[in-house]
Amino acid sequence: MSYFRSGLFSVLYFCTGMFFGSLSVLLLVLPIRLRHKIIMSWTFMAVQMLRFICGVKYELIGREHLQNRQGPVVILAKHQSTWETLYLQNLFWPASTVLKKELLNIPFFGWGLRALVPIAIDRENPREALREVKVKGLKRLKHNYNLLLFPEGTRMKVGERGKYARSGADIAIESGVSIIPVAHNAGKFWPSGEFLKKPGTIKIVLGEPISPEGKTSKMLIQQVEDWIETTVKTL
Repeated sequence: MSYFRSGLFSVLYFCTGMFFGSLSVLLLVLPIRLRHKIIMSWTFMAVQMLRFICGVKYELIGREHLQNRQGPVVILAKHQSTWETLYLQNLFWPASTVLKKELLNIPFFGWGLRALVPIAIDRENPREALREVKVKGLKRLKHNYNLLLFPEGTRMKVGERGKYARSGADIAIESGVSIIPVAHNAGKFWPSGEFLKKPGTIKIVLGEPISPEGKTSKMLIQQVEDWIETTVKTL
């Protein structure tokens, strides 16, 4: 039954993704925020389909940190699964996500991504990628977009930890905005690269906003990493 449910979800996930990807091309004439909101409805739909078809529910802890914030923030999140890339974009709407540029070349899916004003980087040119993230990230924040980054750069298996890049911390320091760290265990239920989705409840925890005031990027990213990795171990 689990394989049937996972198969049904995959079919609906890709079919709806193709529909919204095609739709995004027609929406390019609309104002950015409006088309952003329309395309984002697909990410909400995907999370709900996973919930009702595969039994993958979620529990948000720390919502008060989201409600009490003022102005845009930099979101630095653990990266284990596809799930958090969908959920967090809705939770922190409007948000601009830093991602690898190859994703934009995927038919349908990539078209939809382009409509969401992401910051697409070339990971083969790390120096230019860092410059582009900083320049465009600061610009997005000035236009009242939240900035979503996965500092490990790629999805990690449950229990693993990647090297945390400082780019998000650099942007927070230069812009003066706070960082909201995000920990979760989505990889237990939607494992990266695996077909089978496992029923259960994803726990996603929002940390208290971290001010960049008086900190170096090394100090700031270390504080974020310590909180995320410590919190993940409790989930």
